[in-house]
Amino acid sequence: MKIAAVCIGHATVIDGKTAKTGIVKHPLSGAIIVDAAGLAGDAVCNRKHHGGPDQAVYGLGSLDLEAWSVELGHAVAPGLFGENLVVSDVDSRAIAVGDRFETDTVTLEVTSTRIPCSTLALRLGDPGFARRFRRVARPGFYCRVLRPGMMCAGERVTYRAFEGPRITMPEMLATSMKSLSEAERARYGAAPISERVRAQLEARTR
Repeated sequence: MKIAAVCIGHATVIDGKTAKTGIVKHPLSGAIIVDAAGLAGDAVCNRKHHGGPDQAVYGLGSLDLEAWSVELGHAVAPGLFGENLVVSDVDSRAIAVGDRFETDTVTLEVTSTRIPCSTLALRLGDPGFARRFRRVARPGFYCRVLRPGMMCAGERVTYRAFEGPRITMPEMLATSMKSLSEAERARYGAAPISERVRAQLEARTR
C-alpha cells in the first residue's frame, strides 16, 4: 500500500456557482506539509461544512477511482472529487471510523465520510449526482491529523484498523440525516467520529 496521489486546490469559481470553492484539485509532484489544518496551500472556502481539524484530509482509494471510472464511462484522474489523498489498493467501502493510515512521518485517523453536496454535483456536471454518489457508495473518508509531517506520492503507507466498533463509510453515508436507535448512537459515540457528526447525532436526540 502506498500514496498514489496527493492533491491540493486553489480557490476558484466553477460553472453554475458564484462563490469560490476549493473542490478543483490537482496532483502534486513533490512533498507537502500536512498539519492539523490539512495540506499546506489547499483552499477551504466553506468552513461551515468543510475543513477543520476533523476534516483536515479527504481521501479515496485507488479502487474507488477505478470503480468510478467504470461508473462514469471515462478515466477518473486523482482530484476529481476534491480528494487530497489517493491510497493504492484501498476500497473506501471497507474503511471505518478510527482506522489509521501511517507513513514514516504522518499519521491520519478516519473520522467521517463524504456527504454529497450541490458543489460536487456541479463539479461532475450532473444535477442528480448526489443520488448517484449515494447509490455507488464509495464515498471516501475524512481524516484528522494525529502526527503532522511531510507527505508525497509514492510513499509507503501502513493501514491499522480500529479495534473498537466498526462504523464503515457506506454505513455512515446511509445513516446521515437519519434517526439512530439508542444502540446505534452508543456505537457511534464509542468511535472517534468527527465533532460535526457528534453534534448532529446529539441534535437528533433532542
